[in-house]
Amino acid sequence: MKLSAREQYGLRAMIELTHRYGEGPVPLSDVAEAQGVSFPYLEQIMPLLKDARLVESTRGVYGGYALSREPNKITIGDIVRALEEGYIIALKCIPGTEVSDSCTRQDVCAARDVWKKMHDGIVEVLDSTTLADLVGEADTG
Repeated sequence: MKLSAREQYGLRAMIELTHRYGEGPVPLSDVAEAQGVSFPYLEQIMPLLKDARLVESTRGVYGGYALSREPNKITIGDIVRALEEGYIIALKCIPGTEVSDSCTRQDVCAARDVWKKMHDGIVEVLDSTTLADLVGEADTG
């Protein structure tokens, strides 16, 4: 599995907001600088996170972005879904994981079970890992 730049940068932005949780809105320029992420690219990503109600935005001189809820209430799966049209991994052969029609080889595909197990395992890890878990691991590791 390869994470897109959008997923990587979005996760980094959310980690930065986790580090600053409770401090009020953080200017996007501060997030970009702290995480070494392109400011214009973050400007494209943050509305997706806002639409998914993972962040809140405040306009004005003291404006910026903040997490919409506690870091232990936001999973990595939530973030990936917000950035990737509701899917963690798009697989044509696993119903409900792909925007397009299902694979026509589903009934005869010998590899389908392994793709399903892989998908379910990744979803389980991402849905059981919160931003608080990541920041806690980063602080102790």
